[in-house]
Formats: sequence, structure tokens, C-alpha cells
Amino acid sequence: MSAPLDSFSRPSPTVSPPASVVSMPQARRLGAFNGRGLWELYLKEVRRFLKVYLQTLIAPVITTLIFLAIFVLSIGPDMPRHDVGFTTFLAPGLIMMAMVQNAFANTSSSIMIGKVQGNIVDVLMPPLSPAELTLAFTLGGVTRGLMVGILVAAVMAFFVPFPIHHPFHVVYHAVGASLMLSLLGVLAGVWAEKFDHMASVTNFIITPLSFLSGTFYTIDSLPGPARLLAHLNPFFYMIDGFRYGFIGHDQATPGLGLVVVGVANVGLALGCWAMIRAGYKLKS
Repeated sequence: MSAPLDSFSRPSPTVSPPASVVSMPQARRLGAFNGRGLWELYLKEVRRFLKVYLQTLIAPVITTLIFLAIFVLSIGPDMPRHDVGFTTFLAPGLIMMAMVQNAFANTSSSIMIGKVQGNIVDVLMPPLSPAELTLAFTLGGVTRGLMVGILVAAVMAFFVPFPIHHPFHVVYHAVGASLMLSLLGVLAGVWAEKFDHMASVTNFIITPLSFLSGTFYTIDSLPGPARLLAHLNPFFYMIDGFRYGFIGHDQATPGLGLVVVGVANVGLALGCWAMIRAGYKLKS
């Protein structure tokens, strides 16, 4: 008689998982704030404009000095403005104009080129929140604006004597103005679909607001309606506050300028965050 099948059965060996599965590392948690990713994107933005420093840093210095020479030759250096020489009055406005134009150009061109070339997805795929993307792009523009402003001021100091009466106002409005135009550049870059759209923003919004904000003149000389429009221009407050820090004279209340620049930056930052969060013209 054959033995029962149970007598020939053997206990099945225990199957252990492969060593590769056991030793697999756990995914690293980034936490609520991806500081490393934000820093890397910020460095990318800074390195992008430093690679072409002749165009992004040196060219604005030369352009600003040409503006200074033209105005001095046409009007004269000694025509007083607020009890200071015309060149001393003009220099802060020219420095501010160079800063804001380059802050706007940095963020708007970075986003626009990424969209046109199709590599904007490389920025959107990493685990970066809309706030972190906004902050990284914006800080890149602020860095370029401040670097241009420092270079222009350093070179201009050889030709124009301008003292500093209120350092806080100089620093606050330099950072605030660069931040404002950097955020505007983010909005324009996200909104624009081609370079013609970007040129229209520059030609019909940024340039008129810059030139009609008291950069080259005092708004006290304007007629009543034009003076009212100048006071509604937020660019006027950042230029007036910046000039007040240098020459100690202002055309508006200094405290009001601090509030206007601060509130404008908060509103622009919220707008940038909302557009990036919604993927407006960024995601197909």
C-alpha cells in the first residue's frame, strides 16, 4: 500500500524579500517649504543674467551715463531743483530708472523665453509651490535691479556729487521698486504669448509710467490735472522716495510713499501667485 501523500510533504521554505527591496531608501520629505528648490531656481535666474553681464549689467551703466550727459548738455548742471544742482537732482531718478527697467526685463524675459522655447515645463515639474516659484523668479529680478543700481551709482559718483540724507529711504525704495517691477515682469511674462505682447507692455505701460513719474523734472511745475495724474502713478512714489533719501527734499509725504510701495508690492505678489497657481497660459 502506498504511503499517504501527507507523509511525503515538506514544509515550504519562508520566502524573504530581495535585499534590494529591504535596503531601498525612503523618499525624502521636502516639508511645507522647499527651500533647497527655491534657492536653486534663484541661482539659475542669477547665473542666467551674469553669463551675459555686458548686456545685463554694463550696458545699463553706459546708457544711464549717456542720459546724464544729454540732460546736462541741454539744460545745464547748475539749474537748481529743490535747492540742489540739477545733476544732483537728476542722478537718483536715473539710477531708479535703470534699476526698475532691468528688474522688469529679467523676470519677463526669463518666463517668456521659457514659454517660447517650450522648457517652462522644466520649472513647473519640480516640487515647487506657486509661492516658491513666484519668490524665486522675483528675487532674481530684484538681484539684477539692485546690482545695476549699485553699479550705476558707483560710476555716477565720479561725475555727480550726491549725498545721502536718509539711508533707510534709499534702501527701502531701491528694494521696493526693484520688487515692484520684478513682480510686474512675472505678470507680463505669464500673460504674454509672444514677444510682441511683451513689447507692448514695455512701450505702453512701463516706459510711460517711468518717464511721467518725475524722473527728470519736478511735478510741481505741472498743471493741476497733470499733477493729480502724477500723484496717482505708483512709480512717482518710488522715485520721489528714493530721491528724498539722497537730497532730503520730497514732493509727497515720505510716509505715504512707503505705504504705496508696500501695498502695491503685496497686491502684485498676490496676483502673481494666483496666476501661477491657476497655471494661466503656463499649462496646456
